[in-house]
Amino acid sequence: MNPFESFYVRDTRRWLERAVIGLNLCPFAKAVHVKQQIHYALSQARGVSELRDELATQLHELIKLNADVRETTLLIVPTVLRDFLDFNDFLTEAEEVITALDLEGVIQIASFHPDYQFAGTRAEDITNFTNRSPYPTLHLIREASIDRAVEAFPDPEAIFETNMQTLENLGIKGWAALDVGPTPTPVNRHEK
Repeated sequence: MNPFESFYVRDTRRWLERAVIGLNLCPFAKAVHVKQQIHYALSQARGVSELRDELATQLHELIKLNADVRETTLLIVPTVLRDFLDFNDFLTEAEEVITALDLEGVIQIASFHPDYQFAGTRAEDITNFTNRSPYPTLHLIREASIDRAVEAFPDPEAIFETNMQTLENLGIKGWAALDVGPTPTPVNRHEK
């Protein structure tokens, strides 16, 4: 693993452990994390067409493996789609890739971004942080896993409501204290 890859993956893992699992934002994440069934894939894409190809590759790799080996994939995209609106627009293309590979009903994509913003909210609204990650990230999830999770937790709407309350209670300062942002790099330092 090269040094850049290691900190992108390390930052994403830290976010998963401290925010997603630590705050119980996803009650299903802990088990697959503990069993080491999450694959962290670092995108090398320099453009959207390359990212589409990488997404297709990661989808193929996910479905060819048994869920006991690889339950889910986090495709970390640090070099493209830094603008949230561009990232959000790409989700339509991501769904087209799923359709083209005949994976509708097999795989779903959840999205996370450092500037994630739900429709109808202000950028600084703490509830947006449920989907804020250190880098743009596409979470490839098996539909069968979602079905099993819903059986175990029959009121998925309660998860969303609980997450909103958790973040309201935590506040911006509490989120900052989690230290789940990107590692400062020489490039990041010059950008600030």
